[in-house]
Amino acid sequence: MNFRTGQALIKLCDENNIAISEAMILRETNYLENNREEVIKKMEHAWSIMKNSAKEALKGDIVSMGGLIGGEAMRINSRRMEGNSPVCGSLMSKAITYAMGVLEVNSSMGLIVAAPTAGSSGVIPGAFLAIQEEMNLTDEVIIKALFNAGAIGYLIAYNATVAGAEGGCQAEVGSASAMAASAITEIMGGTPRQCLHAATSAIANLLGLICDPIGGLVEAPCQQRNAMGVSNALVCSEIALSSIKNIIPFDEAVTVMYNVGRSIPHELRETALGGLAAAPSACGACRKCK
Repeated sequence: MNFRTGQALIKLCDENNIAISEAMILRETNYLENNREEVIKKMEHAWSIMKNSAKEALKGDIVSMGGLIGGEAMRINSRRMEGNSPVCGSLMSKAITYAMGVLEVNSSMGLIVAAPTAGSSGVIPGAFLAIQEEMNLTDEVIIKALFNAGAIGYLIAYNATVAGAEGGCQAEVGSASAMAASAITEIMGGTPRQCLHAATSAIANLLGLICDPIGGLVEAPCQQRNAMGVSNALVCSEIALSSIKNIIPFDEAVTVMYNVGRSIPHELRETALGGLAAAPSACGACRKCK
């Protein structure tokens, strides 16, 4: 019941007439010999942490360790709650609010789930919590979706990388966006193939994204890139659910992402030596960091 490529995953789903989420559960239980109930219980715990981290930033002002971010999630949420018509609509507005909020919690040493990394930890909870609230979905539905996301993350990590230092932000926020896009597609009734098309689109859209944290802190521009990653996931899911296919298969897209990441100069891979981190204003902000 193991799989190491997207093609093998689709074959497993086809042969057993199962969703990607179930294929991942079977891998965890049958291949890794874990107890099914315990595996699901652990995922429930992870979802509980995700929900709390997404909501925590809306309870009061949070100031990050570096002082570069804090309060952004509350401001976006206030605009929506005050009746102002958000440009992005209710679902997208909620998603970016929660995604940015998680980064505030992370940067203030709060508890988050690195899915797949701390720097991209807002994408999945942002998308999932917004979808759950807007569509009145149960936690059970979301838990299953998390296994779908886990399958995509596993494939990317196994065949490429999710580390910004190795592959740039495309490997962090890009991977998280692909995970969320696939999972949302399954939530909305998409097939395993449509899930992989959504994940492929998410990777392709963020291909080449550099990792240039100001001051070396996972604060800016990381927070806003999580908002972009969650938006990308929703867009890619909608495209895939419309039966629009990718020319490039998922496995090839993952390989391309890895090769592009390795081609990115080291100054643009989490070293804070280039990109926005090297801008004069960024250097000035760093001198004021706590």
